Amino acid sequence: MINPASMMKMMSAWNKFSENHPKFAAFFPAVTAAGITEGTVIEITVKKPGEEPLTTNMKVQQSDLDLLRDLRDLAT
Repeated sequence: MINPASMMKMMSAWNKFSENHPKFAAFFPAVTAAGITEGTVIEITVKKPGEEPLTTNMKVQQSDLDLLRDLRDLAT
């Protein structure tokens, strides 16, 4: 069972994050609207000030989708 006070704290933190980074927060619903399917490539780049970008990617496998489904089920 999720603690209501913890849930309110997380909602407040998410609202602040969305305020600070509106494009990034909107990105996730746009990507997941049609669902992530096997074979989808997810790429992430991190660029720290004064450093070269660091990029990695992954091709989503069925086992990844199974893991995410199981984690989602745990939260409900």
